[in-house]
Amino acid sequence: MNKKTTAERVARTYAPTVFSRGDLLRDGATGGDITRAVRAGALLRLRRDHYAYPDVDPEVAEAVRIGGRVACLTLLQMLGVFVLKSSGLHMHLAPRMSRLRDRQSTSTVMHWSRWTLAGGHRHVVSIRDAARQSILCQEPRAAIATLDSILHLRLATRTQLEELFGSLPIRLRTLLDLVDQSAESGPETFMRLILRTLGVRFATRVSIPGVGRVDFVVDGWLIIECDSKEFHEGWEKQTEDRRRDIAAARLGYTTVRPLASDILFDSAVVREQIAEIIDTCGRRMRRARAA
Repeated sequence: MNKKTTAERVARTYAPTVFSRGDLLRDGATGGDITRAVRAGALLRLRRDHYAYPDVDPEVAEAVRIGGRVACLTLLQMLGVFVLKSSGLHMHLAPRMSRLRDRQSTSTVMHWSRWTLAGGHRHVVSIRDAARQSILCQEPRAAIATLDSILHLRLATRTQLEELFGSLPIRLRTLLDLVDQSAESGPETFMRLILRTLGVRFATRVSIPGVGRVDFVVDGWLIIECDSKEFHEGWEKQTEDRRRDIAAARLGYTTVRPLASDILFDSAVVREQIAEIIDTCGRRMRRARAA
């Protein structure tokens, strides 16, 4: 797991990375210095008047080489934002951009739009523009999970998202009502949306004495933890989880731990499983309380 903080990721992503010839000359290089550096491999010429050092991020280099900037899901992943799936480089191109170079991969996604032209970065679009693109580029649940992550990481405020949705088609504006910055992971967002469709009472990020904080408590008795390999790998972590489950059971809770991969990619099955658990165990608990 990459331990970089969000601030560190933002600083690295938006640090000056791609330079024009004028930039290099202002920094003290001469035309001859630039030519020799390129020939020696100490400086890369990505395309006309766009240079970078050899340690440039490969996706940045590819986007700039083609004629654009890193954007959408690729940029958000660089910042540590949750993205359900992104199989290729997402990049932005100006509407009238010409003389594009061929893509090295057929999975590269090109976004053509005017509204990303603002900003002074040669290699990446703004976080706002990437967020807007991600809403248009993903199915609704994935877009909500991405927006949850953006808010949770404090890369944007609720007010800023409201302003952003003002520029989107009206049909998409209902998504904002489903965004919740308390979600700490994509699986938590997907599970929250599953529980909403079931029409049950639930609370998120609940602290239980003797157990600790759990992801969801449904109808006051069912704990749902959204386990992922990233945060639940290794015997030490599994031991802690089992002790927590026993502590919760002693207090009258039932704990289930659907896999994050199932929540994200087989949510219909997970929804059916949770519904059956609530129906079956809920009836038993109601009978026990009535006895």
